[in-house]
Amino acid sequence: MAGTKAKEAPLDAASLDPDAGTKYDFPRGLVGYGRHPPDAQWPGGAKIAVSFVINYEEGAERNVLNGDPESETALWEQAERPARSGERAINAESDYEYGSRVGIWRMLNLFEAHKIPITAYAVGQALEMNPAVATALKEGGHEIASHAYRWIDYHDMSPELEKAYIFRQLEVLKKLTGEYPVGWYYGRLSPRSRGLVHEVYKEMGVPLVWESDSYCDDLPYWVDVAAEKGDEKPEGMLMVPYTYDNNDLKFHSTTGAFSPQQFFEYLQGAFDTLLAEGQAGQPKMMTIGLHCRIIGKPGRFQALKRFVEYISSKPAGQVWITRRVDIAQHWRSKYPYQKGKR
Repeated sequence: MAGTKAKEAPLDAASLDPDAGTKYDFPRGLVGYGRHPPDAQWPGGAKIAVSFVINYEEGAERNVLNGDPESETALWEQAERPARSGERAINAESDYEYGSRVGIWRMLNLFEAHKIPITAYAVGQALEMNPAVATALKEGGHEIASHAYRWIDYHDMSPELEKAYIFRQLEVLKKLTGEYPVGWYYGRLSPRSRGLVHEVYKEMGVPLVWESDSYCDDLPYWVDVAAEKGDEKPEGMLMVPYTYDNNDLKFHSTTGAFSPQQFFEYLQGAFDTLLAEGQAGQPKMMTIGLHCRIIGKPGRFQALKRFVEYISSKPAGQVWITRRVDIAQHWRSKYPYQKGKR
């Protein structure tokens, strides 16, 4: 029996997005800055801004101990990752624990030895389970941004429950760090997540300085917020794009499968391209995404160490290595929000 052919959308079909026209609607942006992006004017005349991000997730992943119906299957060492329904997956748990027990400290030691401030995408529940990490990040001068309260997929969650998770995350990070996070990155977001984050921050009177659930540019850019339609003074949302390619998740991905040498070479190639563009008059931004249980392993760590040493060897003033909040504040000062413009 022949298979049923998938139904194709008719010519000029109307949008089927259930959130279109609502307060959760963030239209796509395919045009961008084009051939002539704005001059970033990085501090000191730097030709490239570099942002290292540590994703701190360990302990907040899917687990029956956290009330989830099955165990975590993503981003750990085992090639075959069966979900354990209704029971613990001890091997996966233990691999995650390497990140919180060893990997985070190895990474912070490297960055602090080079006096490099980083941004931590901190999952609230993960920090609750290891508050010493929050203390170390604060004492090291690093930025603690939000990576949501749980490291789970929010896609099919109701708006009401997701909003409750956002409130919980803000309160947990305030309790652990003394401050509300001014930056947010989900990763496993729903189509409504950005709108809900904006809504909660507004209701709590907390500034949302940047949001990073974007991968579409080498510079920050502004987006209009549907919920601000009709406001006399809309504030927009500043997107500071993140990365899937300059990211150690490639070690656990069928689209990457890098060796440490290849990972270093890839980061080096990206850096060299962006630095050259900056030297030609178009300064850019580079983000490197890291995970404690991935690049924090000894066999991969040398790739990160080599890359840190490589960019640190560049002439003074060429490279601005900084936190995402610093990049966002700089962009806000140079290119304030204008409704309808990036």
